[in-house]
Amino acid sequence: MNKNQKPPFKQNAIALSFTLGVHAIAIVGLLFLGLSKPPEQPKKLTTVLVKPEDLPPPLAKEVEQPTVAENQAEEVLSPIVDETLPQNLPAAPPPPTAQQLAAQKQKAEQAQQAKLAEEKRKAEEAAKAKQAAEQQRLEEAQKQQAEAKRQAEAKARAEAEQKRKAEQNAKAEADAKARQKATEEAKRKAETEARLKREAQKAENAKLQAQQEAKRKAEADAKAKQQKAAEDAKRKAESDAKAKQQAADNAKRKAEADAKAKQQKAAEDAKRKAEADAKPKQQKAAEDAKRKAEADAKAKQQKAAEDAKRKAEADAKAKQQKAAEDAKRK
Repeated sequence: MNKNQKPPFKQNAIALSFTLGVHAIAIVGLLFLGLSKPPEQPKKLTTVLVKPEDLPPPLAKEVEQPTVAENQAEEVLSPIVDETLPQNLPAAPPPPTAQQLAAQKQKAEQAQQAKLAEEKRKAEEAAKAKQAAEQQRLEEAQKQQAEAKRQAEAKARAEAEQKRKAEQNAKAEADAKARQKATEEAKRKAETEARLKREAQKAENAKLQAQQEAKRKAEADAKAKQQKAAEDAKRKAESDAKAKQQAADNAKRKAEADAKAKQQKAAEDAKRKAEADAKPKQQKAAEDAKRKAEADAKAKQQKAAEDAKRKAEADAKAKQQKAAEDAKRK
């Protein structure tokens, strides 16, 4: 709708005002013509034919002259009648009476009112037609708005569905990435655990190797110390050898440390005792006993070393087998 166009009710009011104004002017004009006096019609001249017998009888002489004069005057005043004219001319219509004028006025007013009613009816029909057209236009606009709203809602639903699908796809992709990340993390964790297990196994092997090396070194040191202690005192050496053998069977590390300390102390004690108790007559017996003790100690030490070695190998093998089984179960 044009913004400069006036509303329908304002246009109808202007049209009705203009129509009523024109009708009011017409009614005032008709009333003026109806109430004003009509123009007077010209008076009709009538001719009167005077016959002699209609004249009065003559009077005395003294009055004859005036009578003659009067007759002459009447003759002079009487118009000349044209006998060629028809005698039965129609009479002029009489002027309208006040009642006739009022009836004419009422008839004019009724005609004017009928005309006004017809114009009003036409104006109302035009207004109704215009209102119907406006209503139809509004209904069409409402239909268009409803269609636009429906299309907008459909578009919004489609966009919402697309958004939901996009979010669902994004969530699925994120879940897939999370699962892939978890799988990779589990794989890295498994690889790390396997690497740590390999490193632990390597460290355990290194530890076992170091223990075996320490054991061999300890055995060599013990053998040297036992040999020296046996040379100092047979019985003490035998006792120390038995104690060392027993300590080696019970606990490797502790036995080595204890045996080392005991052997060192026994050697010192035996040395001091041998030095104190040594006599010339016992020198030969001591030498014989020393040789015998050395031989016995050597045999016993060799046997003890072999037994300890076999036991250590069996223990190491059992530990390795157990570690392998534990790693396999994990």
